[in-house]
Amino acid sequence: MADKAKKGPWPQRSERLDYAATKGATARRQSDGAPMDDRPGDVRPPASPSLRERFRPRPLQRPSRQRVLWIVAGLVLLAALSWIIFRPHTQPVRASRANTPMPVVTAEAQQGDMPVTINGLGTVTPLAMVTVRTQISGQLVQIGFQEGQEVNKGDFLAQIDPRPYQAALDQAQGQLLRDQAQLANARRDLARFNRLVAENSIAQQQRDTQEALVHQLEGTVATDQGVVDNAKLNLAYCRIVAPVSGRVGLRQVDAGNYVQVSDPNGLVVITQVKPISAIFSLPEDNLQAIMKRMNVGATLQVIAFDRSGVNKLATGTLVTVDNQIDPTTGTVKLRAQFDNNDEMLFPNQFVNVQLLVDTLQGATLVPSSAIQRGAPGTFVYLVKPDDTVSVQAVKLGPDDGQRVTVANGLAPGNTVVVDGADKLREGAKVTRPGTGDAAPPANAQRGGQGNRGAGK
Repeated sequence: MADKAKKGPWPQRSERLDYAATKGATARRQSDGAPMDDRPGDVRPPASPSLRERFRPRPLQRPSRQRVLWIVAGLVLLAALSWIIFRPHTQPVRASRANTPMPVVTAEAQQGDMPVTINGLGTVTPLAMVTVRTQISGQLVQIGFQEGQEVNKGDFLAQIDPRPYQAALDQAQGQLLRDQAQLANARRDLARFNRLVAENSIAQQQRDTQEALVHQLEGTVATDQGVVDNAKLNLAYCRIVAPVSGRVGLRQVDAGNYVQVSDPNGLVVITQVKPISAIFSLPEDNLQAIMKRMNVGATLQVIAFDRSGVNKLATGTLVTVDNQIDPTTGTVKLRAQFDNNDEMLFPNQFVNVQLLVDTLQGATLVPSSAIQRGAPGTFVYLVKPDDTVSVQAVKLGPDDGQRVTVANGLAPGNTVVVDGADKLREGAKVTRPGTGDAAPPANAQRGGQGNRGAGK
């Protein structure tokens, strides 16, 4: 009972006895002059707590681990009960969405022809580009063309002062006439010497000397004739004509200047633009198909597009293939020729070239947007008569950017999905525009769900 007695504010009897003994020991030490300190022997009576210490706020203590576990268990239990309560309301919504037909756009596979084309990059190159230069030196006295003019072969372009060359021609012709007269006289003497030798009137040596003189004069006349021909040629070079047909470029020299054969720029540049060609490169892997068609005499069509690849510039034919493959790029060069009557192609112009190698007859064609790619490879969503779709794997062939050929997996007349396939799955039900099986409005679905919830 004594142990269970409630302790009051005053010390118990045992504590008072200990305090009295300790107080007596302390008094004796004080009488001896020993200092007082807080050693274990210096026991002081416990002081009663003050009001400030009694009402001082205690520091916050962390909740125990067991208490945290109980809180977590309660939250998990609450979440489980909420899922069980609300599960009957959400399940019909999912089922309703799964059974709702998905609106899609479809197209039928058709049978038609598909061109097999190869695309490359090329540069427009003229068939002939000539720098017109003077072949003699002299003063340029006349220009006979306008910049940018279309000229034909043989048209007059420029005139060099012909007077010096005309004088040289006249001198050469005079020399020729003199030597021809000497030759004619020597030949007549030779004929007389031949008759006298036959009559033994003169020595044979005299006749032989005359014959040698005739041959010498014949050589002189031939030389003179060469000088005359050269003078005539120089005189002809004074009149400069177009060596090829084409467009005249910018004039490099004006009339009045002294032109020479060594001038680097010449007089003008003539470029043939009708017809014109384009040189383009293709990968070497396509060379076998091209050569196979060319070896049987086929004419391969080439279409030139502008830099953007959208605007068609001209249509021509493949002329030739280079005799070697570039080992650094693995490509081969080809030349195509175009009439260019409308002058849509310009020398050194960059073009996108499309070469028509072959045409597939009676191929199965579908829009390119119908082709899907995934785990099965390339596939399409095939629409069945009951308006459900199935995944149909297909093998593709050539395409033209908008349509693609299907080698196997589809037949003409099959219906495939071309828009809205991102949310489809195997066996999904679809609705097409104009079929009348429109999906119910979303607000009607929400209203039905709300009614079922209210009934519960």
